[in-house]
Amino acid sequence: MSPSAGAVTLREALAGSTDYLARRGIERARFESELILAHTLELSRVQIYMDLDRPLSLEERERSRALVERRGRREPLAYVLGRWGFRRLTLKTDARALVPRPETEILVERALALIEGLEAPRILDAGTGSGAIALALADEHPGARVVAFDTSSDALALARENAQACGLEIELRHGDIRDSIEGEFDLVVSNPPYVLPEEIEALEPEVRDWEPREALVGVGVPEALAERASGLLVPGGWLAVELGEGQQSTYAALLGDLGFEAVTITPDLPGRERVVEARWP
Repeated sequence: MSPSAGAVTLREALAGSTDYLARRGIERARFESELILAHTLELSRVQIYMDLDRPLSLEERERSRALVERRGRREPLAYVLGRWGFRRLTLKTDARALVPRPETEILVERALALIEGLEAPRILDAGTGSGAIALALADEHPGARVVAFDTSSDALALARENAQACGLEIELRHGDIRDSIEGEFDLVVSNPPYVLPEEIEALEPEVRDWEPREALVGVGVPEALAERASGLLVPGGWLAVELGEGQQSTYAALLGDLGFEAVTITPDLPGRERVVEARWP
């Protein structure tokens, strides 16, 4: 932000923020500066450009400067803004759970296709985090009965806040897929921890240094999910899992070995393999 005395206009604040973030390695520095200023001033990005000569008050300058500095420390933009869009929802986001990602919207899309035609499908979201998947499914398939669980009490608290803010009903449970979840479901869906311990240091700072490690790294969790899902799904029920790049073929083979049928791998928008789905016979 501009350190000069006197009035600072939106134009100057935007230029200063962009330069500050660019020097700290933020690739989309201009775009993110626009979002931060729009959030601070409760304006749209279009409105910012319609009023670039507007002077900022001292309070507005201080609030926007604080947010820009947080982003400059490579805190995820979703945490800085405190909210993030996912499918048709706007969710509260903070360090209690992973940031909802566009790739995970593909998982929701596939899940909706798998339960199409079921009036009141029973869905289990394993490792719900912020509640993004569970709430999107409840929102886009109004008859769905969704159970969402997580091992993190903090994540569950965030999911509960999001459910209340969105006006959606889901059942939240504290538990681990490996030992404490019971029920019969038409669909088990999950974006489980799949980063290997030796991979964590190579991740971008926003992920490595800020997002909850237990939601990222989980040796054996996807495999345990596959084994447990076979006892939770009704005959003809589906499992849909989002995994990291390069993990899908091995996981698909595991599902086949466990007795799943119709194993399919779906790519994300850039064409990378992303979601593995399979039907329990």
